[in-house]
Amino acid sequence: MFESPLRRTTVVAFANQKGGVGKSTTAINLGAALSGMGEQILIIDCDPQSNATSGLGIDRRFVDKSVYDVILGEATLDEIILPTGVDRLALAPSSIDLAAVEIELVARFSRERQMAIAIDKLGYEYDFVFIDCPPSLGLITVNALTAADEVIIPIQAEYYALEGLSQLLKSIQAIQLNLNPTLEIEGAVITMLDRRTTLGTDVAQQVREHFGSKAYQAVIPRTVRLAEAPSFGEPIEAFDPKSRGAIAYRELAEEFRRRHGRRS
Repeated sequence: MFESPLRRTTVVAFANQKGGVGKSTTAINLGAALSGMGEQILIIDCDPQSNATSGLGIDRRFVDKSVYDVILGEATLDEIILPTGVDRLALAPSSIDLAAVEIELVARFSRERQMAIAIDKLGYEYDFVFIDCPPSLGLITVNALTAADEVIIPIQAEYYALEGLSQLLKSIQAIQLNLNPTLEIEGAVITMLDRRTTLGTDVAQQVREHFGSKAYQAVIPRTVRLAEAPSFGEPIEAFDPKSRGAIAYRELAEEFRRRHGRRS
């Protein structure tokens, strides 16, 4: 990302054009686990479906201004950021209006850099800014990847898990070449793993072979409690901190912190 050398905030995009792979779940729960370890986290919900927004207990119907207004330059991130029920975890909410933003951006100058411009005005309040991308490779995702220092790819442990992955990687390479030369693939996270099945184990092995050391050792299991938590507007750390899902996200957070040179 084109940034001041003094900037310490690390911007991480969560991207995969496949839907239902755990992007929002991972952004929310990794963010909550990190905040519990003392990190200041901001989640920017760039998905018109607003899963990260509702998953943190905020009803998008009552959001006055959202990421939509930020991308169009009609509000700053500071003006839309909301507190959540989790200490040190804030949210820039989404809204249904975001579904139309790509059309409105078509004729704009530097349309791919609107999110980067907005994040550059944030200052140094947050240790990590997480951007939850929509399940597409459209202009919103391009904005997120242009603004990001790193990208994390959640990959569901299912039969077609790696299908379309080459397209995502080509898109990341194109952004590195043309828009954001410092963007790096931070890692791949295996989600919704059912260890009882041979398929899940095989897919996890394929992901590790494909990404090598970029693949996280921590794996997110498929659990009922993880699936229930969003309907209560809480991350799993608050909803059921003793559950397998909460433990898995704490392990992922510890691994994430080690990769970023944080001391336990």
